[in-house]
Amino acid sequence: MDILESIKDRRSINFFEIGKEIPDGVLESLVEIANTAPSSMNLQPWKVIIVKSEEMKDKLVNVAFGQVKVKEASVVFVIVAEPGGLEENIENVLKSWVDLGYMDRATADKYSVMAQNLYSSIDSEKRRIFAVKNASFFAMNLMIAARGFGLETHPMDGFNDLELKKLLQIDDNAIVPLIIACGYKRKGVKLLPRGYRRKFADFVKIV
Repeated sequence: MDILESIKDRRSINFFEIGKEIPDGVLESLVEIANTAPSSMNLQPWKVIIVKSEEMKDKLVNVAFGQVKVKEASVVFVIVAEPGGLEENIENVLKSWVDLGYMDRATADKYSVMAQNLYSSIDSEKRRIFAVKNASFFAMNLMIAARGFGLETHPMDGFNDLELKKLLQIDDNAIVPLIIACGYKRKGVKLLPRGYRRKFADFVKIV
């Protein structure tokens, strides 16, 4: 699918084809493509939990305030923003840059110090914003890429955060900015026209 059409045609779907699975190979390819999303210093401070089993989706419905699409979707992607992604990933990122000839080791060491100064301590608000911002890039990339596989998505922030973390054993320091229901649009369902969107002049300022 053409990238512009993929973006324009993306809708938040409420009606998924029940019982239709996404092949494991497609899931893996989808996530790997989404993982090309940009991130600050390429630190990729996100992790993904794919809720696929019927048993776990049943539990997730209750955490998501009874939203049935959580159960009817083929899978639900839980996007986890990791403040600790800096410490976890920076050495691999810098080693890659050195190996690829982007910089020498001395410069890479300076970048390591710069990153710590720029994004503050792991428990700071600045670090949490860093993690959520970048995880959101990944999430949008995932939804656009899903269209290329003939899949539909619905991003959701309607869930009990504490119960979700408990259910999926997510670290207390992590943030879950959203979950994404994903599957195939139910046959025979006709979508209503897209709802209100602001016009260019309503939200753009050129200076």
